[in-house]
Amino acid sequence: MNICYRIELSEVERTQLQAMLSGGKHAARTLKRAQILLAADAGVPDATIAQSVAVGGSTVYRTKRRFVEGNLERALSEEPRPGAARKLSGPEEALLVATACAKPPAGRARWTLELLAGEIVRLTHHERLSRETVRRRLAENALKPWQRKMWCVPKIDGAYVARMEDVLDLYAKPSDPQHPVVCFDESPIQLIGETRPPLPATPRQVERVDYEYRRCGTVNLFVMVDAHRPWRKVTVTDRRTATDFAVCMRELVDVDFPQAERIRVVMDNLSTHTPGALYEAFPASEAHRLLGRLEFHYTPKHASWLNMVEIEIGVLKGQCLDRRIDTREGLEREIAAWEDERNAAGARVRWMFTTENARAKMGRAYPKIASPEPLAKGS
Repeated sequence: MNICYRIELSEVERTQLQAMLSGGKHAARTLKRAQILLAADAGVPDATIAQSVAVGGSTVYRTKRRFVEGNLERALSEEPRPGAARKLSGPEEALLVATACAKPPAGRARWTLELLAGEIVRLTHHERLSRETVRRRLAENALKPWQRKMWCVPKIDGAYVARMEDVLDLYAKPSDPQHPVVCFDESPIQLIGETRPPLPATPRQVERVDYEYRRCGTVNLFVMVDAHRPWRKVTVTDRRTATDFAVCMRELVDVDFPQAERIRVVMDNLSTHTPGALYEAFPASEAHRLLGRLEFHYTPKHASWLNMVEIEIGVLKGQCLDRRIDTREGLEREIAAWEDERNAAGARVRWMFTTENARAKMGRAYPKIASPEPLAKGS
Protein backbone atom coordinates (compact mmCIF):
# COMPACT_ATOMS: atom_id res chain seq x y z
CA MET A 1 0.00 0.00 0.00
CA ASN A 2 1.34 3.41 -0.92
CA ILE A 3 2.42 5.77 1.83
CA CYS A 4 0.52 9.08 1.93
CA TYR A 5 3.10 11.85 1.75
CA ARG A 6 2.11 15.26 3.10
CA ILE A 7 3.64 18.36 1.49
CA GLU A 8 4.34 21.41 3.66
CA LEU A 9 6.39 24.06 1.87
CA SER A 10 8.25 26.81 3.64
CA GLU A 11 7.66 30.39 2.57
CA VAL A 12 11.05 30.44 0.83
CA GLU A 13 10.28 27.22 -1.09
CA ARG A 14 6.83 28.48 -2.06
CA THR A 15 8.28 31.75 -3.37
CA GLN A 16 10.96 29.88 -5.32
CA LEU A 17 8.40 27.64 -7.03
CA GLN A 18 6.11 30.56 -7.88
CA ALA A 19 9.05 32.44 -9.39
CA MET A 20 9.88 29.42 -11.55
CA LEU A 21 6.36 29.32 -12.93
CA SER A 22 6.16 33.06 -13.57
CA GLY A 23 9.21 33.31 -15.80
CA GLY A 24 12.60 31.99 -16.82
CA LYS A 25 13.69 29.00 -18.86
CA HIS A 26 12.97 25.63 -17.29
CA ALA A 27 12.19 22.21 -18.69
CA ALA A 28 8.51 21.35 -19.02
CA ARG A 29 8.91 18.38 -16.63
CA THR A 30 10.46 20.66 -14.00
CA LEU A 31 7.57 23.13 -14.24
CA LYS A 32 5.04 20.31 -13.88
CA ARG A 33 6.76 19.11 -10.70
CA ALA A 34 6.65 22.67 -9.35
CA GLN A 35 2.89 22.81 -10.04
CA ILE A 36 2.42 19.46 -8.30
CA LEU A 37 4.23 20.63 -5.16
CA LEU A 38 2.33 23.93 -4.97
CA ALA A 39 -1.01 22.19 -5.45
CA ALA A 40 -0.17 19.51 -2.87
CA ASP A 41 0.89 22.22 -0.42
CA ALA A 42 -2.51 23.85 -0.92
CA GLY A 43 -4.24 20.56 0.00
CA VAL A 44 -5.47 19.60 -3.48
CA PRO A 45 -6.13 15.82 -3.80
CA ASP A 46 -3.68 13.77 -5.86
CA ALA A 47 -6.28 12.77 -8.46
CA THR A 48 -7.22 16.41 -9.04
CA ILE A 49 -3.54 17.40 -9.32
CA ALA A 50 -2.88 14.67 -11.87
CA GLN A 51 -5.83 15.78 -13.98
CA SER A 52 -5.05 19.52 -13.84
CA VAL A 53 -1.32 19.15 -14.52
CA ALA A 54 -1.92 16.44 -17.16
CA VAL A 55 0.33 13.80 -15.59
CA GLY A 56 -0.17 10.33 -14.22
CA GLY A 57 -0.94 9.60 -10.62
CA SER A 58 2.42 7.88 -10.21
CA THR A 59 4.18 11.13 -11.19
CA VAL A 60 2.32 13.02 -8.45
CA TYR A 61 3.16 10.31 -5.91
CA ARG A 62 6.81 10.13 -6.94
CA THR A 63 7.30 13.92 -6.81
CA LYS A 64 5.79 14.15 -3.32
CA ARG A 65 7.90 11.22 -2.11
CA ARG A 66 11.14 12.72 -3.40
CA PHE A 67 10.34 16.01 -1.63
CA VAL A 68 9.50 14.40 1.71
CA GLU A 69 12.43 11.97 1.65
CA GLY A 70 14.86 14.48 0.21
CA ASN A 71 14.42 18.18 -0.47
CA LEU A 72 13.04 20.62 -3.02
CA GLU A 73 15.99 20.24 -5.38
CA ARG A 74 15.61 16.45 -5.45
CA ALA A 75 11.88 16.71 -6.09
CA LEU A 76 12.41 19.00 -9.09
CA SER A 77 15.35 17.12 -10.60
CA GLU A 78 15.27 14.24 -13.06
CA GLU A 79 15.70 10.72 -11.73
CA PRO A 80 18.29 8.58 -13.50
CA ARG A 81 16.55 6.57 -16.16
CA PRO A 82 17.42 2.96 -16.93
CA GLY A 83 18.72 2.26 -20.40
CA ALA A 84 21.53 0.87 -22.46
CA ALA A 85 25.08 2.05 -21.81
CA ARG A 86 26.55 4.63 -24.13
CA LYS A 87 27.72 3.07 -27.35
CA LEU A 88 30.96 5.05 -27.48
CA SER A 89 33.44 5.23 -24.64
CA GLY A 90 35.21 8.46 -23.74
CA PRO A 91 38.28 7.79 -25.93
CA GLU A 92 36.05 6.63 -28.79
CA GLU A 93 33.96 9.80 -28.57
CA ALA A 94 37.17 11.85 -28.62
CA LEU A 95 38.20 9.92 -31.72
CA LEU A 96 34.85 10.75 -33.36
CA VAL A 97 35.29 14.46 -32.62
CA ALA A 98 38.84 14.46 -33.97
CA THR A 99 37.72 12.64 -37.12
CA ALA A 100 34.83 15.06 -37.71
CA CYS A 101 37.27 17.98 -37.43
CA ALA A 102 39.74 16.43 -39.87
CA LYS A 103 39.60 16.43 -43.67
CA PRO A 104 37.02 14.10 -45.24
CA PRO A 105 38.18 11.06 -47.26
CA ALA A 106 39.31 11.43 -50.86
CA GLY A 107 36.46 12.06 -53.25
CA ARG A 108 34.19 13.59 -50.60
CA ALA A 109 33.65 17.31 -50.05
CA ARG A 110 32.54 16.92 -46.42
CA TRP A 111 31.78 14.39 -43.72
CA THR A 112 28.28 12.90 -43.41
CA LEU A 113 26.85 10.92 -40.52
CA GLU A 114 27.14 7.69 -42.53
CA LEU A 115 30.78 8.39 -43.44
CA LEU A 116 31.68 9.13 -39.83
CA ALA A 117 29.92 6.00 -38.57
CA GLY A 118 31.81 3.87 -41.09
CA GLU A 119 35.13 5.48 -40.20
CA ILE A 120 34.67 4.89 -36.46
CA VAL A 121 33.74 1.25 -37.14
CA ARG A 122 36.97 0.93 -39.14
CA LEU A 123 39.08 2.50 -36.40
CA THR A 124 37.53 0.67 -33.40
CA HIS A 125 36.25 -2.77 -32.44
CA HIS A 126 32.60 -1.90 -33.10
CA GLU A 127 30.90 -4.06 -35.70
CA ARG A 128 28.34 -1.36 -36.54
CA LEU A 129 27.42 2.13 -35.45
CA SER A 130 24.15 3.90 -36.20
CA ARG A 131 24.00 7.38 -37.68
CA GLU A 132 21.81 8.40 -34.72
CA THR A 133 24.59 7.56 -32.26
CA VAL A 134 26.99 9.67 -34.30
CA ARG A 135 24.46 12.51 -34.53
CA ARG A 136 23.89 12.57 -30.75
CA ARG A 137 27.59 12.62 -29.93
CA LEU A 138 28.26 15.39 -32.46
CA ALA A 139 25.33 17.41 -31.11
CA GLU A 140 26.70 17.13 -27.57
CA ASN A 141 29.97 18.60 -28.85
CA ALA A 142 28.24 21.29 -30.98
CA LEU A 143 29.76 19.89 -34.17
CA LYS A 144 28.21 20.04 -37.65
CA PRO A 145 31.00 19.00 -40.03
CA TRP A 146 28.72 19.18 -43.08
CA GLN A 147 28.28 22.93 -42.58
CA ARG A 148 30.75 25.59 -43.62
CA LYS A 149 30.90 29.29 -42.91
CA MET A 150 32.86 31.75 -45.01
CA TRP A 151 34.55 34.63 -43.28
CA CYS A 152 37.54 36.87 -43.71
CA VAL A 153 40.32 37.40 -41.21
CA PRO A 154 41.66 40.91 -41.79
CA LYS A 155 45.26 41.79 -41.22
CA ILE A 156 45.01 44.40 -38.50
CA ASP A 157 48.12 46.51 -38.89
CA GLY A 158 48.83 50.20 -38.52
CA ALA A 159 47.14 51.03 -41.84
CA TYR A 160 43.99 49.12 -40.84
CA VAL A 161 43.76 50.87 -37.47
CA ALA A 162 44.42 54.30 -38.96
CA ARG A 163 41.63 53.99 -41.51
CA MET A 164 39.23 52.48 -38.99
CA GLU A 165 39.73 55.23 -36.44
CA ASP A 166 39.54 57.89 -39.17
CA VAL A 167 36.08 56.64 -40.20
CA LEU A 168 34.89 56.22 -36.60
CA ASP A 169 36.00 59.76 -35.77
CA LEU A 170 33.99 61.07 -38.72
CA TYR A 171 30.88 59.31 -37.45
CA ALA A 172 31.41 60.73 -33.94
CA LYS A 173 31.55 64.36 -35.09
CA PRO A 174 28.38 66.47 -34.82
CA SER A 175 26.35 67.19 -37.92
CA ASP A 176 27.79 70.04 -40.00
CA PRO A 177 25.86 71.16 -43.12
CA GLN A 178 29.05 72.68 -44.50
CA HIS A 179 30.98 69.42 -44.08
CA PRO A 180 28.50 66.53 -44.46
CA VAL A 181 29.63 62.91 -44.12
CA VAL A 182 28.22 60.73 -46.91
CA CYS A 183 28.73 56.95 -46.99
CA PHE A 184 28.90 55.53 -50.51
CA ASP A 185 28.85 52.06 -52.05
CA GLU A 186 27.45 50.15 -55.02
CA SER A 187 25.52 46.91 -55.34
CA PRO A 188 24.72 44.83 -58.45
CA ILE A 189 21.08 43.83 -58.92
CA GLN A 190 19.71 41.15 -61.25
CA LEU A 191 16.48 41.90 -63.08
CA ILE A 192 14.12 38.92 -62.82
CA GLY A 193 10.88 38.41 -64.73
CA GLU A 194 7.95 36.01 -64.28
CA THR A 195 7.31 33.23 -66.79
CA ARG A 196 3.70 32.94 -65.57
CA PRO A 197 1.53 35.43 -63.69
CA PRO A 198 1.60 34.80 -59.90
CA LEU A 199 -1.60 33.61 -58.25
CA PRO A 200 -2.69 36.25 -55.72
CA ALA A 201 -3.24 35.45 -52.07
CA THR A 202 -6.71 34.54 -50.86
CA PRO A 203 -8.09 33.69 -47.40
CA ARG A 204 -6.25 30.60 -46.13
CA GLN A 205 -4.05 30.57 -49.25
CA VAL A 206 -0.70 32.35 -49.61
CA GLU A 207 0.40 33.94 -52.87
CA ARG A 208 1.85 31.38 -55.27
CA VAL A 209 4.76 32.17 -57.57
CA ASP A 210 6.05 29.86 -60.28
CA TYR A 211 9.54 28.56 -59.53
CA GLU A 212 10.62 29.31 -63.11
CA TYR A 213 11.74 32.84 -63.93
CA ARG A 214 13.36 34.90 -66.69
CA ARG A 215 16.71 36.64 -66.39
CA CYS A 216 16.37 40.15 -67.76
CA GLY A 217 19.91 41.47 -67.27
CA THR A 218 21.66 43.27 -64.46
CA VAL A 219 21.99 46.86 -63.31
CA ASN A 220 24.06 48.64 -60.70
CA LEU A 221 22.93 50.67 -57.70
CA PHE A 222 24.97 53.58 -56.38
CA VAL A 223 23.75 54.04 -52.80
CA MET A 224 24.54 57.03 -50.61
CA VAL A 225 23.46 57.77 -47.05
CA ASP A 226 24.16 60.77 -44.82
CA ALA A 227 25.86 59.66 -41.63
CA HIS A 228 24.20 62.38 -39.54
CA ARG A 229 20.88 63.15 -41.24
CA PRO A 230 17.89 61.05 -42.42
CA TRP A 231 18.85 61.23 -46.10
CA ARG A 232 19.69 58.57 -48.62
CA LYS A 233 19.84 58.43 -52.40
CA VAL A 234 19.92 55.48 -54.79
CA THR A 235 20.98 55.88 -58.43
CA VAL A 236 20.42 53.08 -60.94
CA THR A 237 23.07 52.70 -63.68
CA ASP A 238 23.86 50.11 -66.33
CA ARG A 239 27.47 49.80 -65.17
CA ARG A 240 29.79 50.79 -62.37
CA THR A 241 32.84 52.04 -64.27
CA ALA A 242 35.17 54.82 -63.20
CA THR A 243 33.17 57.20 -65.40
CA ASP A 244 29.91 56.19 -63.72
CA PHE A 245 31.54 56.81 -60.34
CA ALA A 246 32.77 60.22 -61.45
CA VAL A 247 29.32 61.23 -62.72
CA CYS A 248 27.83 60.16 -59.39
CA MET A 249 30.36 62.28 -57.50
CA ARG A 250 29.59 65.32 -59.66
CA GLU A 251 25.88 64.93 -58.93
CA LEU A 252 26.66 64.62 -55.23
CA VAL A 253 28.54 67.93 -55.34
CA ASP A 254 26.33 70.00 -57.67
CA VAL A 255 22.85 68.58 -57.02
CA ASP A 256 22.70 66.93 -53.62
CA PHE A 257 24.97 69.24 -51.58
CA PRO A 258 25.46 72.41 -53.64
CA GLN A 259 25.92 74.63 -50.56
CA ALA A 260 28.42 72.40 -48.76
CA GLU A 261 31.99 73.63 -48.50
CA ARG A 262 33.49 70.13 -48.46
CA ILE A 263 31.79 66.72 -48.65
CA ARG A 264 33.50 63.90 -46.78
CA VAL A 265 32.81 60.62 -48.59
CA VAL A 266 33.32 57.26 -46.84
CA MET A 267 33.83 54.34 -49.26
CA ASP A 268 35.74 51.11 -49.84
CA ASN A 269 38.93 50.49 -51.81
CA LEU A 270 37.44 49.56 -55.19
CA SER A 271 39.81 50.45 -58.03
CA THR A 272 37.33 52.96 -59.50
CA HIS A 273 37.00 54.91 -56.23
CA THR A 274 39.90 57.25 -56.85
CA PRO A 275 40.44 60.94 -57.60
CA GLY A 276 41.90 59.84 -60.92
CA ALA A 277 38.46 58.61 -62.02
CA LEU A 278 37.27 62.22 -62.18
CA TYR A 279 40.21 63.22 -64.39
CA GLU A 280 39.38 60.31 -66.71
CA ALA A 281 35.76 61.44 -67.01
CA PHE A 282 36.00 65.25 -67.10
CA PRO A 283 38.37 68.00 -68.27
CA ALA A 284 41.15 68.74 -65.80
CA SER A 285 39.59 72.02 -64.67
CA GLU A 286 36.25 70.34 -63.91
CA ALA A 287 37.85 67.41 -62.11
CA HIS A 288 39.95 69.83 -60.05
CA ARG A 289 36.84 71.84 -59.13
CA LEU A 290 34.96 68.76 -57.97
CA LEU A 291 37.87 67.35 -56.00
CA GLY A 292 38.24 70.70 -54.27
CA ARG A 293 34.87 70.00 -52.64
CA LEU A 294 35.34 66.27 -52.04
CA GLU A 295 37.33 64.55 -49.33
CA PHE A 296 37.67 60.77 -49.66
CA HIS A 297 37.94 58.55 -46.58
CA TYR A 298 38.57 54.84 -47.19
CA THR A 299 37.56 51.95 -44.96
CA PRO A 300 40.23 49.31 -44.26
CA LYS A 301 40.40 46.30 -46.52
CA HIS A 302 38.01 43.53 -45.45
CA ALA A 303 36.14 45.96 -43.19
CA SER A 304 32.96 46.76 -45.10
CA TRP A 305 31.10 46.65 -41.76
CA LEU A 306 32.63 50.08 -41.05
CA ASN A 307 30.71 51.62 -43.95
CA MET A 308 27.35 52.77 -42.67
CA VAL A 309 25.80 52.47 -46.13
CA GLU A 310 26.11 48.66 -45.93
CA ILE A 311 23.35 48.72 -43.32
CA GLU A 312 21.18 50.85 -45.59
CA ILE A 313 21.72 48.52 -48.54
CA GLY A 314 20.57 45.63 -46.35
CA VAL A 315 17.40 47.54 -45.46
CA LEU A 316 16.80 48.40 -49.13
CA LYS A 317 17.08 44.77 -50.21
CA GLY A 318 14.90 43.52 -47.37
CA GLN A 319 12.14 46.13 -47.65
CA CYS A 320 12.04 46.81 -51.38
CA LEU A 321 14.06 44.44 -53.56
CA ASP A 322 13.16 41.05 -52.08
CA ARG A 323 10.95 40.16 -55.08
CA ARG A 324 11.07 39.80 -58.84
CA ILE A 325 11.40 43.05 -60.82
CA ASP A 326 12.01 42.63 -64.54
CA THR A 327 12.72 46.13 -65.94
CA ARG A 328 15.03 48.97 -65.06
CA GLU A 329 12.12 51.40 -65.22
CA GLY A 330 10.14 49.33 -62.74
CA LEU A 331 13.15 49.04 -60.47
CA GLU A 332 13.75 52.79 -60.52
CA ARG A 333 10.08 53.45 -59.75
CA GLU A 334 10.01 51.06 -56.77
CA ILE A 335 13.31 52.32 -55.36
CA ALA A 336 12.19 55.95 -55.69
CA ALA A 337 9.03 55.18 -53.73
CA TRP A 338 11.03 53.43 -51.02
CA GLU A 339 13.58 56.26 -50.89
CA ASP A 340 10.91 58.99 -50.61
CA GLU A 341 9.03 57.14 -47.88
CA ARG A 342 12.15 56.42 -45.85
CA ASN A 343 13.45 59.99 -46.12
CA ALA A 344 10.05 61.41 -45.18
CA ALA A 345 9.88 59.09 -42.16
CA GLY A 346 13.19 60.47 -40.89
CA ALA A 347 14.82 57.04 -40.81
CA ARG A 348 18.56 57.05 -40.22
CA VAL A 349 21.37 54.78 -39.15
CA ARG A 350 22.32 55.29 -35.51
CA TRP A 351 25.96 54.28 -35.26
CA MET A 352 27.06 53.20 -31.77
CA PHE A 353 30.60 51.84 -32.30
CA THR A 354 33.24 54.45 -31.45
CA THR A 355 37.01 54.72 -31.46
CA GLU A 356 36.99 54.12 -27.70
CA ASN A 357 34.94 50.92 -28.25
CA ALA A 358 37.42 49.76 -30.88
CA ARG A 359 40.40 50.26 -28.59
CA ALA A 360 38.64 48.44 -25.75
CA LYS A 361 37.17 45.51 -27.71
CA MET A 362 39.90 45.10 -30.33
CA GLY A 363 42.84 46.12 -28.17
CA ARG A 364 44.55 42.74 -28.46
CA ALA A 365 44.52 42.99 -32.24
CA TYR A 366 46.10 46.44 -32.36
CA PRO A 367 49.75 46.49 -33.47
CA LYS A 368 52.17 45.93 -30.61
CA ILE A 369 54.57 48.81 -30.07
CA ALA A 370 58.10 47.94 -29.04
CA SER A 371 59.38 49.90 -26.05
CA PRO A 372 62.08 52.39 -27.12
CA GLU A 373 65.55 51.70 -25.83
CA PRO A 374 66.74 54.21 -23.22
CA LEU A 375 69.30 56.71 -24.41
CA ALA A 376 72.85 56.13 -23.19
CA LYS A 377 74.20 58.65 -20.74
CA GLY A 378 76.31 61.35 -22.27
CA SER A 379 74.87 60.92 -25.75
